[in-house]
Amino acid sequence: MTSNQIGRQAVVVGAGMAGLPVARVLADYFEQVAVLERDILPGDAYHRSGTPQSKHVHGLLSGGQRALSDLFPDFEQDLVRAGAVPLRVGLDLRAEMPGYDPFPQRDLGWTVYSMSRPLIEFAARQAVAQYGNITLYPRCRARSFEASPDGMAVTAVRFENGNGSIERLGADLCIDASGRGNLCLGLLQSIGQAPPAETVIGVDIGYATAIFAIPQDLSVDWKGVRTFAHAPQSSRAGLMLPLEGNCWMLTLGGRCADKPPGDRDGFLAYAQQLRTPTIYNAVRGARQLGEAVRFGFPASVWRHFEQVEPFPRGLLPIGDVLCRFNPIYGQGMSVAAQQALLLQQLLRRQVQEPEPLAALAPAFFAGAYGLIETPWAQAAVADFSFPETKGERPPDLARSFEFRAALTRLAASDPDVHKLMVEVQLLVKPPSVLRDLDLLERVRAIASTV
Repeated sequence: MTSNQIGRQAVVVGAGMAGLPVARVLADYFEQVAVLERDILPGDAYHRSGTPQSKHVHGLLSGGQRALSDLFPDFEQDLVRAGAVPLRVGLDLRAEMPGYDPFPQRDLGWTVYSMSRPLIEFAARQAVAQYGNITLYPRCRARSFEASPDGMAVTAVRFENGNGSIERLGADLCIDASGRGNLCLGLLQSIGQAPPAETVIGVDIGYATAIFAIPQDLSVDWKGVRTFAHAPQSSRAGLMLPLEGNCWMLTLGGRCADKPPGDRDGFLAYAQQLRTPTIYNAVRGARQLGEAVRFGFPASVWRHFEQVEPFPRGLLPIGDVLCRFNPIYGQGMSVAAQQALLLQQLLRRQVQEPEPLAALAPAFFAGAYGLIETPWAQAAVADFSFPETKGERPPDLARSFEFRAALTRLAASDPDVHKLMVEVQLLVKPPSVLRDLDLLERVRAIASTV
């Protein structure tokens, strides 16, 4: 092995937007990286059955976009070449929220891209294909991880190949990027370890999505629209973003008993009853492409693997296995990309150690905790504004509501505060930047007048 290699074989389970970036990281430190994927992997930007959510709006937040660009230097150019639509942050997406219809539109200084989930994944798959020591194995379903006799390490993956036969693949490091986490949980059970504690927020969200051709005679000052719900009175919200191919993808969402239907008439009627008419007026005369699709999401789940001690060496859960975010905030792919970047930073440091994998899991869990904490808290505040949401409400929830309302009001009048607030929301900067003493004084002054 070369000086920077720490093992011969790494195995990643899952070729989605958690597994692909991690495979690229591991290619620098292992002779071979095998990626096991139960789906057939399409040769273009096409939906696959293992990602049922892929037919709905997906957002790649700036923090995730930048992490992927660090891992794949040509990633943004690849997106553009494939047809992704550039959006100037703060300017091109019309944000409609109670009291601000719309929120002031300003160019905040950088670009994000709007596209379908299959296009994002296809661009990542093509980037991974440039690495000669990464091999994708489609139609291979991982069945279990194998532990060493003492239960202290993971040594192999057992999987079912495309012919239905069971194979065993030895590994120095196994990454569970499968989404559900059954492999990690099964391994812990097999060695007598208790499963990790979970923090759960029951949101009971349902949404429906349809694609529309953008009318040629359209004359608006936006490329996309986000209409926020009027919480807690109503949970109805909509997000419409441009796609490759001169289309809009519109996702309508609601909670509990107020979820959108999938038939065209019902879908449009639901859009018409959003808090503002912008989205309905845009699509009511537009040509719908295909049928609407529906999806349900019962709860956000954060698994606290950092509390499992000792955690088996040679095993790491990542992405949704660690934390399954409420998808309406578009955080999942971006946090997974940041976790891959974290792993890269840790491996650069660990490669100098006599046993590089010995302390990898605790260090990764500590860093991942910080990456999850901010988006989880942001989503929790919004989710708990609805009384039906289940879970333990933060003790300072009322103050969080007050702070967010005052900060938003200040951001509406101050472009610098607006930019700072969005940088935190899009995972570019930590929330600590909003605790600047001068800014806090300004926010408190506004809060006292509300």
